[in-house]
Amino acid sequence: MFSIPSQPSPDVTPQRSLHSPVSGMAARTIRLLLGGLASFVFLSTAAAQIQVNISLSRNLYMIYEPVICTVSITNLAGQELLLADTPKDKWFGFQVETLSGRPLPTVQNDYRNEPLSIGPGQTIRRSVNLTPLYPITEFGSYRIRASIFVSALNRYFSSSPLSMEVTEGRVLWEQTVGVPPDSGLPGKNRTYTLLTHRLPSSTRLYLRVRDEDRGIVYSTTQLGRFLSFGTPEVKLDRRNEIHIIHNMAPKEFLYSHFGLDGKVRKQVAYQDWGSRPVLVPTTDGGISVVGGTAYDPKATPPERQLPGLGDRPVPVPGPNATPTPKKQDSRPENLLSR
Repeated sequence: MFSIPSQPSPDVTPQRSLHSPVSGMAARTIRLLLGGLASFVFLSTAAAQIQVNISLSRNLYMIYEPVICTVSITNLAGQELLLADTPKDKWFGFQVETLSGRPLPTVQNDYRNEPLSIGPGQTIRRSVNLTPLYPITEFGSYRIRASIFVSALNRYFSSSPLSMEVTEGRVLWEQTVGVPPDSGLPGKNRTYTLLTHRLPSSTRLYLRVRDEDRGIVYSTTQLGRFLSFGTPEVKLDRRNEIHIIHNMAPKEFLYSHFGLDGKVRKQVAYQDWGSRPVLVPTTDGGISVVGGTAYDPKATPPERQLPGLGDRPVPVPGPNATPTPKKQDSRPENLLSR
């Protein structure tokens, strides 16, 4: 599909006798050099035909936190390309290694990528959680690169590497609870841990749910911003599911309800308009939120109407308007005027 035709170049080929063994060796040498140059030009041109970029929301993560990597692929080949797995190569993958160069193997080697067609000039984006795919569970720094294999060109195209760091947060609260027999969940115990993680611009609150006996971490979920001078309120219901209220901004709170499987059951934002939201046990063993006013923090605030030319703070008096009587002067009479 992509080839460079070889043509004789009279300006380059030396003028020697065809019967001379030296001329034949020189001609073969020149042909090899031209072939190598043509291959180099082909590879350099092919390398510019697919552009791969990756991005991370930040470069500092907490251990076991989801690391979402966004990959963008741009087709610059001038024609439609089919991205599909072959018996030997996967068309989409990552290379993750430590800063010292030690590569990390994938946790799942039998994954399969669905075929995808990309038109000329088209850019596609995919977001992938790297945490369940690679063992980035040790403190330290890592280097990430994405690679795309195009079978039509028989070539890999890689992105520039990105660096990230994995650290641990500060434990605020921790409790181990039992798993009810009728929950249908594996294991006997769960450990809830509330942690704070200091980022360059803010402090975040996290909830980690794990089974220490089996060595399984079900989730490490970010609950949002956290004001360091506040203390989260935590309660457990009769099924040992956790309920949390924390202060994420002045007069703003977030209520979170998580199950023993680490999945969120409910999250509601509240504002303190005269009464602060608190957790109150119910008669049936549940937990309810009392106080505060629920609101949607993602909702667009209503636009303020700018005053028009006809909007005046004082009505304009009409032609027949009665003049306002002048207020009499209550000052004492000047005695010298008498």
